[in-house]
Amino acid sequence: MQARQALQRIRKKRAFYMLGDVLACFPAWTLFFLFRKAETLWNFHLSPWHDHLIDVNYRWGLLVLPPFWLAVHALSGYYKEVDRKSRLMEFFRTLFASIFGGLVLFFFIILDDTVFLYTDYYRSLAVLIGLQFSFTWILRVIQTSRYHQQISSGKLTFPTLLIGDSEGVQEVFSKLNPQRLFSGTEILGYISQHSNSAWTDLPYLGNLDELETVLHQQLIDDVVICFRHTDHVSLQQLISRLHLAGVRIRIRPDLYDITSGTVRFSNIFETPLMEVHALKMPPWQQFVKRALDIVISGLMLLILSPIFAFIAIRVRMDSRGPIFYHHERIGLNGRPFRIYKFRSMVVNAESHTPRLSSDADRRITPWGRIMRKYRLDELPQFFNVLRGDMSLVGPRPERAFFIEQITTVAPHYRLLHRVKPGITSWGQVKFGYAENVEEMVERLKFDLLYIHNASLLLDIKILLHTFLIVLRGEGK
Repeated sequence: MQARQALQRIRKKRAFYMLGDVLACFPAWTLFFLFRKAETLWNFHLSPWHDHLIDVNYRWGLLVLPPFWLAVHALSGYYKEVDRKSRLMEFFRTLFASIFGGLVLFFFIILDDTVFLYTDYYRSLAVLIGLQFSFTWILRVIQTSRYHQQISSGKLTFPTLLIGDSEGVQEVFSKLNPQRLFSGTEILGYISQHSNSAWTDLPYLGNLDELETVLHQQLIDDVVICFRHTDHVSLQQLISRLHLAGVRIRIRPDLYDITSGTVRFSNIFETPLMEVHALKMPPWQQFVKRALDIVISGLMLLILSPIFAFIAIRVRMDSRGPIFYHHERIGLNGRPFRIYKFRSMVVNAESHTPRLSSDADRRITPWGRIMRKYRLDELPQFFNVLRGDMSLVGPRPERAFFIEQITTVAPHYRLLHRVKPGITSWGQVKFGYAENVEEMVERLKFDLLYIHNASLLLDIKILLHTFLIVLRGEGK
């Protein structure tokens, strides 16, 4: 119940920030529109100001600009995290978004004016950016200051768990605990392999084997890893488990992390800790990635519709049974979804136990073999991308039956569920299809490398390589 309330609180905050950004559009656009009219009417018999507000262009602006500015701010990643905003960083992020959005609007609503001096263009652009920034930032800083007040009064806190040996836990606790009034960090206890009974400042909540139980029972938001000495493999396994739990992960940095510039913090009073993200792609790139998913998948479904019809006819002629094949796969955050493909095997090919296909698989129909060679059977997955179950690029989704087998050998496989699965992936390009669990584990390292190096440029490279594989007919 408390977890659901926390999620509702975050959604409510995000909605308030978005509402404030929408409200900021109206006075900014109104004042800018009146300014433009005063700039472009070179006589002393100007119409009353309210006559300009019935102008069709003014009304179009009221309709179009709110979703435009919401998209710009979403692109900047502003709505990604609403609980931990810095007012200084908020100032600069709002300024940069206003400049970017103002430059885009400049080419659509200002360059069509007839002016006598080019300085009028620059003046209009400056007024547009200034008005939009001012109204947006004022509403935001009021909202953010209100949340900071809730934190300082103790009404808003973030339940935090420390994980580490006794020396590391005591050191981090001594630094974090005095900051609780302005950071909202509420340290509930610590987890370690052994309880330090002589130290009573912080409750001992269990050992590492009880981690998931403690996270669930205590409704933990943040976890700070503060081992003074631990091996790389154990640390990676711990981080994998925490990523699956969906908590915010921070690590006590060593001297190398600090000198290499890995440590980032926005408040000069905070203890410098490294934050560990499952996906390295910046928020604005994630926004563009999803926009490209929608645009490209929609276009492909439209443009390839004649090919869809041809493939459907061939599937029906090739063997008896349905044209499409669908079954359950595991996607983002471990949620199941239905994946769609053109049927390339005989009916009831997996009537007993799920089986992976191979080059000499007799279950594959003659036309199905051709489809697999050019990956035509996967074209219906553009519908999954459009619906949001998948992305164009991401780790290939697997069935729960095989995931259970993989995780017994490679528990960190579940890290892949922290990102949206895709039609193609780095693992598909570098390794290809897997015929058994061992090959699935081997392909896993490429998908993990993708998660830790994800970028729009890498997505484009993967899509280009996939296109070449399809042209050469190297699928199976």
